[in-house]
Amino acid sequence: MASVDPYLKMAAQRSAKQLVLKPGHKPLLVLDTGPAPFGHPIHGSQIRVAVLEILSPEQKAQLNSTGKATMLYETREFRFQVTCRPTEGGVEAIFLNQTAAPPAGQRLATRDVEGIELAPLDEEQSSAAAPAIVHGGVSEFIAADQASQLQAAPAKPAGRRTEISMPASGREIDKLLAHMLQNRASDLHLCSTRRARYRIDGDLHEEQQGPVYDIDTLRKLVFEIVPAKEAEEFETRGACDFAYEIANVGRYRFNVYKDHRGFSAVARLIPSEILTAEQLNLPKAVRALANLPKGLVLVTGPTGSGKSTTLATILDLVNRSRKDHIITIEAPIEFVHKDKQCLVNQREVGRHTGGFREALRDALREDPDVILVGEMRDLETISTAIETASTGHLVFGTLHTTTATSTVNRIIEIFPADQQAQVRYGLAESLKAVVAQILLKKKGGGRVAALEVLMVTTSVSNLIREQKTHQLLNQMQTGRSLGMQLLTDELVRLVKSDLVEPAEAYSKAPDRAEFVRQLGANGITFKPPADEGMPPATEEGEG
Repeated sequence: MASVDPYLKMAAQRSAKQLVLKPGHKPLLVLDTGPAPFGHPIHGSQIRVAVLEILSPEQKAQLNSTGKATMLYETREFRFQVTCRPTEGGVEAIFLNQTAAPPAGQRLATRDVEGIELAPLDEEQSSAAAPAIVHGGVSEFIAADQASQLQAAPAKPAGRRTEISMPASGREIDKLLAHMLQNRASDLHLCSTRRARYRIDGDLHEEQQGPVYDIDTLRKLVFEIVPAKEAEEFETRGACDFAYEIANVGRYRFNVYKDHRGFSAVARLIPSEILTAEQLNLPKAVRALANLPKGLVLVTGPTGSGKSTTLATILDLVNRSRKDHIITIEAPIEFVHKDKQCLVNQREVGRHTGGFREALRDALREDPDVILVGEMRDLETISTAIETASTGHLVFGTLHTTTATSTVNRIIEIFPADQQAQVRYGLAESLKAVVAQILLKKKGGGRVAALEVLMVTTSVSNLIREQKTHQLLNQMQTGRSLGMQLLTDELVRLVKSDLVEPAEAYSKAPDRAEFVRQLGANGITFKPPADEGMPPATEEGEG
């Protein structure tokens, strides 16, 4: 089934004259009664993926050469004439229904819908709306946490739904996970004695129409998909992690844990499609990290800040541009990387290996060029990662810190005092870059990432070696030409670009006084909330 088929099937069932897909707009059906938009606005890249999937090589060439392509697309259920063309926002496509062609003279021409203003769908229309695209390579764009960094459309208010196709398994948990797509949610929370909650654009929203789960019902719901090994771990340790996938819908990372009410479960959506550096708007300096021959690169940030997405994108750049051996060590495996130019082996802690440190040691005997360490939480793993990077390998890892300076300090301070001098030397030699990121709520819905970038130059290495990390901020301020950038400066840029409210950026600023000063210097009036006695934003703990 092609990605666009659910839309076309619904258009045929409702005898729509046309289906119109335009970047930044909701899908639109042209009915006898008038235009009927439905669902969420679609990003141009989504439409491009769906259209290219059904075009022949000749039609793709025609689209590129003439700026327009037309074809007849049909299945057993419908028949549509497709006209598509590139636009500034991606690709727009118009599907003329040939399934039951109207009398001569009544068919709408393509130009008739060019200027239609998409109006909100009323409740009656909403109940008959088409399913969201959840097949092939498109659902990932709709629901990515990661979607946070696209031009995300405003989320629907809690309680309003667009019907979507349910997974064939019939499991209740699968239905809840599929609903994450319609709600544009990054996480699903299930707790004993509570209704389900979805995290949408950073905030939790309760499912008002859903049931309150008692312990027995929730256990039956969740443990239907928990693997036997993880179920045993849950009983003995009180928590477990695993990955779960629903064909044609999505892949999810689960954590199930005991608590004072009984137990809870959290599912995070992992996009099946790895977003490109262009879609994430990664700076050139960050993209260039994929070309490093060796060294340690750290992507850091609090839980839920999109670290895994950024790392997956950088690793995909490596996969597409080099001919190397990549090994990932994760708990659990999140993004699944297919072999492109590189050979990729992915190992899951607890399933394929005993631990991160053990897997790192093993990797040195597996002829790797690039190693991804999903979590660097303990002294042994950090020590082994530094050692591995110093032996001529490119190592990517993550830490739960929010600035580049705090990342360097955290690594050093985790070691005993009598080992810290040696660690500083090892880190000064192996560390190549730190990318610290946070997510902020965007105006109008969605989220956007703010990145702080530290590129390790000779001067930076000397500061780390000489225990002068407090001077790293000065190096980053003077190193903008090398791709370095401060988090506070990025927060100010997002406010100036009208992407983020000043109060939202202020709440995430590591130096709030400097943030307010820069806003004033840029002519932006902002009165901080009455929390002057509170400390500035601090590091978020691991977990």
